[in-house]
Amino acid sequence: MLKKRLTNKQMDVMNILWENDKPMAASEILKANEKLNINTIHACIRKLLEEEYVKVAYIDYSGNVMSRYFMPTVSKGKYFSESYKDIIGSKKLILTSLIETETNIEELEQLENLIRKKKEELKE
Repeated sequence: MLKKRLTNKQMDVMNILWENDKPMAASEILKANEKLNINTIHACIRKLLEEEYVKVAYIDYSGNVMSRYFMPTVSKGKYFSESYKDIIGSKKLILTSLIETETNIEELEQLENLIRKKKEELKE
């Protein structure tokens, strides 16, 4: 169970981490979104570490400086499903709403494939 919802700046940092396949140093997060400043990134990372949304993957050189490299401990999907459950209701309600409002057949087929795969996974 997640502790609390993230602030907008924390979400900015998490989105950068979620979008990358490898752990990132604060300086790399800054390069990915130069609208943030390094002090904000450090403050966000401190809170994210405290709340266990991220962890230190390793420590290594970033240029000439030793840096901690961070990676998310919570997936984007898990964060949103846990954080907004009280707002949007049950999973069934969410899926029903997605299906009823979808107008793209390809999107519906992707949802159907995801459901089929999950059912097969649960049967094993």
